[in-house]
Amino acid sequence: MTTTAAATKVRRPSAVRVLTALLVVTALTTVVVELLNWRYAPESGFGLAVRTGWALLRSLGFLVLIRQVRRGRSAARPFGLILAVTTVFAVGRLVVPRAGVPPLPGVLGFATLTLLCGAVVWLLYRSPAVREFMVRHPGRLVIDRQGISWREVPPRRPPIAGWLLTVRAAVFTYSPLMLVPCLVAVGEVVTGRILAGPIVVLWLVAAFGVSYVVLFGTFFLLRGRRWAAGLLVVVTLVVLLVDLPLCWFLLGVDGLVRDGGPLVVAAGIALYGLWRAAITERPVGTEPAAADVVM
Repeated sequence: MTTTAAATKVRRPSAVRVLTALLVVTALTTVVVELLNWRYAPESGFGLAVRTGWALLRSLGFLVLIRQVRRGRSAARPFGLILAVTTVFAVGRLVVPRAGVPPLPGVLGFATLTLLCGAVVWLLYRSPAVREFMVRHPGRLVIDRQGISWREVPPRRPPIAGWLLTVRAAVFTYSPLMLVPCLVAVGEVVTGRILAGPIVVLWLVAAFGVSYVVLFGTFFLLRGRRWAAGLLVVVTLVVLLVDLPLCWFLLGVDGLVRDGGPLVVAAGIALYGLWRAAITERPVGTEPAAADVVM
């Protein structure tokens, strides 16, 4: 038995290198735009701090996406789509003030970020070179007749429709999109709405609980269980029925638009992805060889 290492150097197409550079610029632009919004915001407070912090965390998401793109991961495309769309909404809700005209630096920064996110999505889904490159899987320890080696191996589960990967990325955003307005509502409790405290606690518990249900549902969804799709539809509807009224009740119409809007978009993408996956078959990846044992 011999041990080998997969040391093959991956040659990235020029379109992938352009996409990587574009993602770096987008991540930096996100930080700059958020700082501009914070600087020129006509009003500040706990809610603005929470929403700004959440938007800044998306820069880390772009770093994760850059790593996936450089390694040619098949999950990079749906992850990039969800990240780009929700970033535009997360930043856009901070540009528009409660009253009056938004500051010009914030508007220009938001327009620039929107163009960058649009370019990212276009390259991910419209560039043939990027599409052909994004078919790789993580490396695993493989034992076969030739010995032991560490190489790229497709997962043992059946081929996955591309839209199901998009659904997985979309539903994973439910919990954080519920946590942001929940944390903003904490400020309402601190400033005098003591009776809203138990509601906020239940909201927080629901946000964490959704993450576990989504993890359970997507695990079986990617393994071809039809009931898992129905479960995610129910979870999506329950999340909307719980989160949107709470946003309106505790944060008003402004909170409903700012914090409920991104959740509605994510839910719409998830439901559309489930519908498309049910009527189309677009497998991603192939089955590993029967003679190989993957560990």
